[in-house]
Amino acid sequence: MIKDIATPIRTRAILEKHGFSFKKSLGQNFLIDTNILHRIVDHAEITEESAAIEIGPGIGALTEQLAKRAKKVVAFEIDGRLLPILADTLSPYPNVEIIHEDVLKADVQTVIHEQMQGIKDIMVVANLPYYVTTPIIMKLLTENLPLRGIVVMLQKEVADRISAAPGTKDYGSLSIAIQYYTTAETVMIVPKTVFVPQPNVDSAVIRLLKREEPAVKVENEPFFFEVVRAAFGQRRKTILNNLTTNLPSGKVLKEVIEGCLADANIDPKRRGETLSIEEFGRLSDVLFNALHKGPTES
Repeated sequence: MIKDIATPIRTRAILEKHGFSFKKSLGQNFLIDTNILHRIVDHAEITEESAAIEIGPGIGALTEQLAKRAKKVVAFEIDGRLLPILADTLSPYPNVEIIHEDVLKADVQTVIHEQMQGIKDIMVVANLPYYVTTPIIMKLLTENLPLRGIVVMLQKEVADRISAAPGTKDYGSLSIAIQYYTTAETVMIVPKTVFVPQPNVDSAVIRLLKREEPAVKVENEPFFFEVVRAAFGQRRKTILNNLTTNLPSGKVLKEVIEGCLADANIDPKRRGETLSIEEFGRLSDVLFNALHKGPTES
């Protein structure tokens, strides 16, 4: 019977055997609690019909638990020093493929096509390095990959922002960007004590299930996100103030923006964090027609 990787004793033994030292710059924190890993895989609803994509497998603690349940596991690891360790720790699992590449630069679509042919249920399941959490999630969501969803561990503060509702202090452009593509839910909190080395903050596991269609239908997606970013430019300012300050030529077009807010039935004195994703959709369409199409086409 193989002992699980994610125990303090086995983790320490693996690190000592290979003389591995942690790189702070890569945000390496390894989990040493098997129960938490089981729960993460449960929340991802991985079955023998599933494939899992992992990012930053470390010494293979989560990879091992995924491999026990999934048909196929593909893990992207940026740190070449971990490749021989993973070859050792994951040798009992022929259904695991390790790719030595930065996932932010990888062609994930091609990897899925080559490694997961015939598998319809694909989930990303990972303990993400804190310093690149948002770019990784946004890449996975904007590249139109055939994923059912994403279950990832990240900094609790970021999880709070991702799953936040309008009118709360955590709600912002990140909440909207991710909730546009997915339904977002924090499924568990993970204390810092179950990692080596211990991070400075607690973590959370968030589950993002992809929507069949985006949360709102908008005329122009890049412009929708531009409006959202502009609306949160300075949190204490009104929506009118933020849009005139942060949209291109906004100051010149203040009256037009004011008219658009009225047309979208949004009080110009409201703050960005009080607007729902539907209200942002409505506002961005009115603004797009006024600023980009001109009066003849709107």
